[in-house]
This record gives sequence, C-alpha cells and structure tokens, in this order.
Amino acid sequence: MTPIRVLIVDDEILVRSGLGLIVGSSPDLEVVGDCSGGQAEEKVAELRPHVVLLDIRMPDLDGISVLRRLRALPHPPAVAMLTTFDTDEYIGTALRIGAAGFLLKDTAPDQLVHAVRVLAAGGSMLSPTVTRTVISGYVEGGGPDAEAASLTRGLTGRELDVLALLGEGLSNAEIADRLFLGTGTVKDHISAILGKLGAANRVQAAVVANRAGLVRSTEQPDA
Repeated sequence: MTPIRVLIVDDEILVRSGLGLIVGSSPDLEVVGDCSGGQAEEKVAELRPHVVLLDIRMPDLDGISVLRRLRALPHPPAVAMLTTFDTDEYIGTALRIGAAGFLLKDTAPDQLVHAVRVLAAGGSMLSPTVTRTVISGYVEGGGPDAEAASLTRGLTGRELDVLALLGEGLSNAEIADRLFLGTGTVKDHISAILGKLGAANRVQAAVVANRAGLVRSTEQPDA
C-alpha cells in the first residue's frame, strides 16, 4: 500500500517535530517534510504531498496566504488548517478558500491520524469543538438564508435528507445508519450534492445545510 504523504507547515520547529512524530507513528502515513510558511509552495511542488497540515497563524507568511497559493496549484493537496483557538476568526475565510479541514493543535494523536486519512481520501474534517464555531459564524443572524435555500432546490428528497445530516456533522457511516442506507450509497449522494451545490467539500455543504434551515436546532425550549 502506498503511504499517505504528509507535509507539515508551521513556524515553530518544536510543533513541526511533535506533529511529525505523531503522524509518522502510523505505518500508512509518511511525513515527507516540514517547513515554514514561506517555503510551503516550493515544498509542495517538490514533495507532492497528499495532505498538508498548515498552521493558520505564522509570522513570515500567514496560513491564509499560503492556502491561497496552494489552492492555485494545478493539483493542490488536501489542506487542514491548524490553530490553537477554537474561535479563530480566520476559520470561515479558510473554508471559503478551500481548506478541507480545521484542527486544533491539541487534537488527540489518534484523532489527528484519523483526520489525515479522511483528508487523503477526499473527505473533510473539523475538530468537534470547532464545528459549532464554524457553523455559527456562517449562520449568525437567525433564520434561513434565501440564497442558501435556493441552492438546495435542485436536490432530490433523499439528497436533502443526507445534506441535513451532513449539517449535523455526521460521518458517512453515521448517515448510512440513520437513513438505513449503504455507506457507498451515501458517498454517491454526497458526491452528487457537492456537485449540485458547487461546494468544494462536505464542510461547505454542511454550512449550506445550516444556512438553508435544514438542520434542526438541538437547543431545548425554555420550560
């Protein structure tokens, strides 16, 4: 099996070393290099990683600028943004540009390894504590958004069901279990949904689901 190639981009050498030890401990993952933000574009072109773990806040060249450059490459890798803040104001910007994930630097080692695998397979990954921040940042202000709702009108009934569960942050397996479908069928539905919505990844689709009012609130009414 060809290992998943990972590049770590962070301005702190100790952070790069620590992440490298965690990622490299899994036999199916290979850390092909690490660097600061200013070297990222060159390293990606040279090393051709499948996944880039990218610090969002760096002094030489910030993560958002690096992400823009990487997304402009002919065959961009999947990029997960790393931050120490679950309320980072750059979360929304990074996702709109095309970041496939957003992870806190204190993410548990097993979850970090799992995230890399998901990203390499074409999926998206958000640390659980980041998810609420991301969604609320997009839908702040109340009721359903007319523009988002119009994007969902071309979806079938089953695709709307899948999209609503995507908006809750469920995995393919969890959606399959909830809707009594096969995981392959769910994956096909998600591919169709992304195409119809013009979404770069499932995170962006989840945002549309919330903005369109497809996701039921988990808040309990006052007694």
